[in-house]
Amino acid sequence: MITELLTTLERIGIRDLFEIAVIAILIYQFLLLMRGTRGWQMTLGLTALVVFYYLTRVFELRTVEWIFANFFTYFMFALIVIFQSEIRRGLAKLGRGHFFGGRRGSSDWDTLDEIVQSATNLSAKRIGALIVIEREIGLKNYVESAIKLDAFLTYDLLVTIFHPSSALHDGSVIVQGDRISAAACFLPLTLDPSLSKELGTRHRAAIGITEETDAVAVVVSEETGTISAVHDRTITRNLDGPKLLQYLKDVFEARKSSKRESGDRTTQSVSTEEQRREAV
Repeated sequence: MITELLTTLERIGIRDLFEIAVIAILIYQFLLLMRGTRGWQMTLGLTALVVFYYLTRVFELRTVEWIFANFFTYFMFALIVIFQSEIRRGLAKLGRGHFFGGRRGSSDWDTLDEIVQSATNLSAKRIGALIVIEREIGLKNYVESAIKLDAFLTYDLLVTIFHPSSALHDGSVIVQGDRISAAACFLPLTLDPSLSKELGTRHRAAIGITEETDAVAVVVSEETGTISAVHDRTITRNLDGPKLLQYLKDVFEARKSSKRESGDRTTQSVSTEEQRREAV
């Protein structure tokens, strides 16, 4: 077996390596396109079916294999229907030349400053607002069902969106990186019966989105002008500008610290393994 493997490796040329790289890039971009959407769960389900099909071949389950083989003949047409929205989005990105672009980065401090200034201004005028900041888990599902903007985030734009005379003031704004991806987004409401009855629809929507994702939500009460922040199903109320800014910085710094610690643990693990091998 080892001899056959070595013989096969010797036959691999530059063209083969190029083809492998192209296929790997396409698969990677497809997974990026699926991440954060309902298509991601469908992709996992499809992968499970494919694995199960090959297991039936390995264990020679002829009847089950025959059923799957005939099923997959028609399943390719079903895929076009199931992933039609993802296919449209992928073709649109390819047309714009963004297909091989990376994922937008996380909100930087300038973006957080703009959000805090907007929340403070809206609070003083008692204008309701709900701003959702995306983190690791994508919010594409909610963006697709809202009014897409894809505009650079600024204080003036946020205040304008939530002004009562604006057609976009109902619902929430979703922030991805340093851009406002969509406005008038409707989010799932929390069903937690222990919440105070003082909390309105905006607060319940803010808690609801943090129950399903790791996003951070900033809420301005229309009735009292109170600023609140929600993260990991926990709401922090009665924040002013400096406290809100510090809250957001703590949340995003905690994530960066967690990533650094994870990277350090991986490095230490590799170093320990290398030391063990050297000792042997």
